[in-house]
Amino acid sequence: MGEALAGFTKFEFDDGRWTRPVYRIGSGPAVIVIHEIPGLHPLVLDFARDVAAEGMTVFCPSLFGEPGRPVSTGYAIGVIAKTLCVRREFTAWAGGRSSPIVDWLRALARKAHAECGGKGVGAVGMCFTGGFALAMMTEPSVVAPVLSQPSLPLGKKGAAALDCSPAELATAKARMEAEDLSLLALRFEGDAIVPCARFQTLARELGPRAELHTLSDASARKGTGRAPHSVLTLHLNRDDPDGETMKVHRRVLDFFRERTGA
Repeated sequence: MGEALAGFTKFEFDDGRWTRPVYRIGSGPAVIVIHEIPGLHPLVLDFARDVAAEGMTVFCPSLFGEPGRPVSTGYAIGVIAKTLCVRREFTAWAGGRSSPIVDWLRALARKAHAECGGKGVGAVGMCFTGGFALAMMTEPSVVAPVLSQPSLPLGKKGAAALDCSPAELATAKARMEAEDLSLLALRFEGDAIVPCARFQTLARELGPRAELHTLSDASARKGTGRAPHSVLTLHLNRDDPDGETMKVHRRVLDFFRERTGA
């Protein structure tokens, strides 16, 4: 696990309520990369390195799981059970509100922008944390939100819902118009965990401010033993540099560079 974290420095960030470790790499304007389940695994760290290579400072908070530990089915199941059933920082089932940990992420964005400068901070959430970047827009420094396979809220009843409050959504919409901002959202077409209805909600609420990318399942990296889901990590097909997944990967990097001023 140590090799996976090579090149990163670690610090503890305390917002007055929670303290969590954060791994940092690169220089330039800040981007916060919020990991998916089961944790800050090697492929999330690889994506962070991609962002850093484009001239940005990447902050990778560790919110659950073991930093640097590779993905496995047993590991993921254990983290899901603990996170859904025990951790009060997360709201998995109810739409119309964000997880409490988003407050901590907003505070981290303020710190990152104060230290790194630039036009503002980029943020990407993945899977369980996929919608966090939208809710983070109540923090004025956040200017480049990316929702990668946003999976919350879980369950059929919440298929069209977003994991942010009406007030958070209203703030994001107002800022997008006033500051000429937008967001990116990514999913694979057959991903039942990220229903098409959720993207329809983003399109309805945000209109042209929502740049939505639905990738074909056939474009996903093969041989993972899992249905296409993780756009920027497990199912990113680096072996096909001209394929859909790598084009979207490039679009995310360019989006961060453009919006943060890297």
